[in-house]
Amino acid sequence: MPNYQYQIRTGGGQMTSGHLVAENAIAAAQALRAQGNTVLNLTPISGGVGGTDWKAKLAALNYTSGPTAKDVLGFTTQLAVMVRAGISIRAALEGIADQTENVKFKQQLYQIKQDVESGKPFSDALGRHPKQFGPLYVNMVRASEMSGSFSQMLDRIATYLQQQIETRSMVVGAMIYPASIAGVAISVVVFLLTFVLPKFGAVFEGKESAMPGPTIFLMGLSAFMVQWWWAIAIVAVVIGLTGFFLSRTDAGTWWVDRVKLKFPIFERMFNALYISRGLHTMGELVNAGVPMLDTLQITGEVTGNRVYHKMWKQVYTSVKQGKKIAQPLYKAGRLPKSVIQMVAAGEESGKLGEVLDEVSQFYSRKLKETIKTVTSMIEPVMIIIMGVVVGFIAMAIILPIFKLSSLVK
Repeated sequence: MPNYQYQIRTGGGQMTSGHLVAENAIAAAQALRAQGNTVLNLTPISGGVGGTDWKAKLAALNYTSGPTAKDVLGFTTQLAVMVRAGISIRAALEGIADQTENVKFKQQLYQIKQDVESGKPFSDALGRHPKQFGPLYVNMVRASEMSGSFSQMLDRIATYLQQQIETRSMVVGAMIYPASIAGVAISVVVFLLTFVLPKFGAVFEGKESAMPGPTIFLMGLSAFMVQWWWAIAIVAVVIGLTGFFLSRTDAGTWWVDRVKLKFPIFERMFNALYISRGLHTMGELVNAGVPMLDTLQITGEVTGNRVYHKMWKQVYTSVKQGKKIAQPLYKAGRLPKSVIQMVAAGEESGKLGEVLDEVSQFYSRKLKETIKTVTSMIEPVMIIIMGVVVGFIAMAIILPIFKLSSLVK
C-alpha cells in the first residue's frame, strides 16, 4: 500500500505533519479527518519494500493533475443545489470536498472552506484560486453576495460553464477531424515514398531516359528520404519546437490569432466563436449586476483571442471616458452592424442584458451551424487532396511501366 506525507491542522488549531499508509489518497484523507483534523496537504511518496506500486503511481497522477473545467462545473452545480436546500456554505463545501476525487481540487475546496470559516467572503476565498475560478466566476459570486441571489447566480454560472465546455468541445472536434485526415495523408505518402517506390528502383535503373518527369522527380525524392531520413526527422522536430515556442511569445500569439480569423474555411467558425463568447460573457455579467467597466475588462480577458481582446479593451477605454459602448464597436469593425445596432438599442432602453442574451444565443446557434458546415466542407476537400497526391504517385509508377512495355514490344 502506498505511503502519504500529510500536513494537518488539529482540532486544537496546531499544525503538524507526518506520514501514513492508506489504500489511496481518499482513504488517507478520510482517516485523518476522522480524528478531527483538517487536511492541508496530502502528497503520495514511495511505497514500502517493494517500492512505489501502481496504485501509488495512480494516486500521484491524480494528485499532480489539476482540476478540469468539468470538475468546476460539477462543484458549482452541487453547491447550487445544496445552498438552495438550506445547507450552509461551510457544510456544503465540506460535503462536496469529501466526494471530490481530484486531490488538488479537494485541497483547494478545503482551503476555501477554511477561508470562509475565518470570516472571508466566499468570493474572496474563490479569488485565491484564479486558475479554477476566473474573474467572471468571482465577480458574479460577489454580485450575488450583495444582491442575495446566491443559489440563482450559481445556476447561471453553471449554465454558462456548461455552454462554454460544449462550445470548446465542438470547436476542438472540428479541428481534430482535418488534423487526423492530414496525418493519415502524410503517413500514406511517406510510406509510398520510403517503402514502395524504392522497390521499383531496380526496375527503372539504367532506363532514366525512358522515364517521364514525374517518375524521375519522385524517385529522386524517394532516394533522398531513404538516405537522409534522420536529417528530415531532426529538421521536422526543430521546426515543430521552434513553432511551438514562437507561438508562446507575444508576437507569435498575435500572429496565430490573426491567422485564425483569416484562414479560409475556418475564419467563419472562429469569428462566430469569439463573438458568441464575448457577448455571452458580457450578458451574464450585466445581468448579474457587475459594474460595466469590470464587465468590459472581464469580457476582454475571457474572449480567447488577442484581436478581440484589443477590441474590448478599446470599448473599455471609451466607456471610461463617458462614451457609449456602440461607438468603439463600430470603429473596430469586428461585429456585424446589426449586432451593434441591437447593443445600442439595449443601451438606450436600459435592457442591455436581455439584448446581449438574445444575441449570444443567436450566435451560439450560428456557431453550431458553422461548425457543421466547416466539417462538411473539410471532408470532400481532404479526400480530393489525398486522391490527387496518391493518384500522382500511382501515375508516376505506372506510366514508365507502360512505356517500357511498349518499347519491348
